Amino acid sequence: MKIPFEDHTPEVDAKAVATELSAIAEEARQLRSVDVYKQCLSFVDYTSLNATDTPTLGKALAQKVNEFSSRYANIPNVAAICVYPSLVDAVRLTLTEKSVKIASVAAGFPSSQTFPHVKKLECEMAVAAGAAEVDVVIPLGYLLSGDYPSAFGEIAAIKNDWAGKSCLLKVILETGLIPSLSLVRKAGIGCMAAGADFLKTSTGKVTPAATPEAALVMCRAVKDFYEQTKVRTGFKAAGGIATTADAVMYYAIVKHVLGDEWLTPALFRIGASRLANNLLSDITGKEEKYF
Repeated sequence: MKIPFEDHTPEVDAKAVATELSAIAEEARQLRSVDVYKQCLSFVDYTSLNATDTPTLGKALAQKVNEFSSRYANIPNVAAICVYPSLVDAVRLTLTEKSVKIASVAAGFPSSQTFPHVKKLECEMAVAAGAAEVDVVIPLGYLLSGDYPSAFGEIAAIKNDWAGKSCLLKVILETGLIPSLSLVRKAGIGCMAAGADFLKTSTGKVTPAATPEAALVMCRAVKDFYEQTKVRTGFKAAGGIATTADAVMYYAIVKHVLGDEWLTPALFRIGASRLANNLLSDITGKEEKYF
């Protein structure tokens, strides 16, 4: 598979990225407000991805979401609950808040080191269990060795050959393991061309996880792809995002590069486990441990 738009995968100037981020950081400071914190909460994929997770936990996550609006009037609920495939059915059977989506990691998450057929099958099974969104990891081995046809071909196969292909596909670049911002950009363009509905920074299982530098480059790629194709691709920041200030920085990057049109759960998500309580605390003005 040839990467399209070769002229749109130029080398990224890391110094220019740093300069732009300095300006965006100032914009982020000026954006800090309860209204923006509420928006950020509405973008959260409420996430638990631990080896110890059980269906009982899945039910508990869903119940928290179900009861949120009755406890916190005039504060938006989270965008989605994100869990392992084995918890999806428990979440589906418990979740009554229809505005909140069910997301599942799949396709050999977090390493993507299994057979392509198994990846597609796991996606199909997650969707059959009730997932409306699936988060998968780009096959980094292929990407880092320069085998782009295999790397992006797997994404295309997952998108086009699975029973739930109409569902939202988020592709995780795992930017902390990609050695250059130029390759981050190339990976983003290739994944969007292969059918990714969202680009996502990280699994949260490696260090570094999400970084503003990678986020800026990914959002620039999303913008360029949209200008060439008129296809809107979402962006998800995930991995190590815990504080309100972190969330607002990623909000500011999206606003700066992609504009207010992208500031909706349909096109912007923040994957987090600890962030929701911190946002809620800054919204209410007191310590909250609801989530």
